[in-house]
Amino acid sequence: MATLERFCRYASINTQSDEEAKAYPSTPTQTEFNRLLQKELIEVGFQDVTLDEYGILTATVPATCEGVPVIAWLAHVDTSPEVSAVNIKPQVIANYQGQIITLPGDPAKKLDPEEFPELKTVIGHTLITTDGTTLLGSDCKSGLTAIVEAGEYLLKHPEIPHGEIRLCFSVDEEIGAGTLHLNPERIKADVAYTLDGGATGMIDCETFSADMATVTIEGVNTHPAHGKGHMVNALRIGADFVARMPKTTLTPETSDDRLGFLHPYSFEGSVAHTEIKIILRDFETAALGEYAQLLESIAQVLRAENPKATIKVEIKRQYRNMREGLAKDPRALEYAKEAMQSLGVEPKFTIIRGGTDGSGLTEMGLPTPNLSSGQHNIHSYYEWTSVEEMEETKDLLLAIAKVWAERSRA
Repeated sequence: MATLERFCRYASINTQSDEEAKAYPSTPTQTEFNRLLQKELIEVGFQDVTLDEYGILTATVPATCEGVPVIAWLAHVDTSPEVSAVNIKPQVIANYQGQIITLPGDPAKKLDPEEFPELKTVIGHTLITTDGTTLLGSDCKSGLTAIVEAGEYLLKHPEIPHGEIRLCFSVDEEIGAGTLHLNPERIKADVAYTLDGGATGMIDCETFSADMATVTIEGVNTHPAHGKGHMVNALRIGADFVARMPKTTLTPETSDDRLGFLHPYSFEGSVAHTEIKIILRDFETAALGEYAQLLESIAQVLRAENPKATIKVEIKRQYRNMREGLAKDPRALEYAKEAMQSLGVEPKFTIIRGGTDGSGLTEMGLPTPNLSSGQHNIHSYYEWTSVEEMEETKDLLLAIAKVWAERSRA
């Protein structure tokens, strides 16, 4: 089974990104993966297969008819740095029947349909899980697999009418840098689709807007035996900073749907120097400014209480909600909806409590909604995907190409 073999081959290669690295891409394994993929795409017959100096890979499926706008399919090759990606061992469950799945690398970890109810929707599917000691990398190698499968199918069936299709495999998306060296001029398309979503039938038309705050605290270190009146403990001030942040609202633990949050996710340091990283997320971009002001107000209070300390709050812009950009070319969503309906699937226009490369590209002028690709429990030991959902994604991409051709020539 080509889809199963291809996904497991891609997933078994560690392409984890690294937020602390100074290089781009942040890990050399991403470029190495795309170099292997470049060779594969050339052998299959894709054209204009190009790996640039940033590790980004692009390729082309030539048009079989004229007068059709160029569309692009995108996936990122890096996996999340949140969970180990060393020695990934995909576990295959054929003809899944709703049972609890034990993860063999750590039998204490189990995929229980009562805890993970999406498993109940894939009875009869071939599932691929982790072994419980790593993530799987379905985010975004499920989408990557579907893209290559769909592109290869079109190359083998030139009788199918479609416009030019551009493929793009980006790097460092998981650390918010996927479009740092990627822009519409590089992709050369009129509209694009990222394949970075969950279960079949979803079209993500909104993402969070996102910023990141770095709180830096400089204290004064002395020998603790002589600390009275001299020591200023940056660790204690940092702990106090986090303690003064909202606890019952504006947290990932207490928010869902359209509610935003502030999320401290990294706390490192010493008595002399402590650094806290906090992500700011909301569907309304203006709210990010309010969240930044809240953090600054906490810092102001702590500066007054700790006059010998230096406390800085720096905000880094990340990505923005794609909603406004998609409204500029409604065809991107309209044709995806029509394609999905042609396959007998009623689409759900959904919001994604995160971001994709499509967020940045849409803001730069390339409308790029996000489509389902069979990702479940991403960034965790409990990650899994479905072969059938990846194949449904492949079929959706082919249907989208068909709709763009038909509507453009009508």
